[in-house]
Amino acid sequence: MSQEYNFVHSCIRVLDLEESIEFYEKALNLKVSRRRDFPEYKFTLVYMKSKLGDFEIELTYNYDREEGYTIGDGYSHIAVTVDDLKKSYQRHKEAGYKVGDIKSLSEEASGGYYFLTDPDGYRTEIIQK
Repeated sequence: MSQEYNFVHSCIRVLDLEESIEFYEKALNLKVSRRRDFPEYKFTLVYMKSKLGDFEIELTYNYDREEGYTIGDGYSHIAVTVDDLKKSYQRHKEAGYKVGDIKSLSEEASGGYYFLTDPDGYRTEIIQK
């Protein structure tokens, strides 16, 4: 019998929890859906999600961390869609976020995409819906 799997979250480790929460709230309109503090183990988990779906970003904050995490060459990105790519791009640029250029995979392709980088260096691909 085949099993069905539902993706529920992706974890990223953050250096400054409040800065990361603010970034995801303002840049991608995500809201904190739940928070779990584990002071005895010196870490906090904050889950954030869009009102459009159930998938969450899990921000993992380790209390004693003093340096940013090395993302390495294995991490690529997460992706979201947006109704108006150019409007989204302009809003992110005006807010001072680190964004790449709008690109398309071919001249015939409709829409396009760009990458938005969070305070810890994680990238989100913003795709025209």
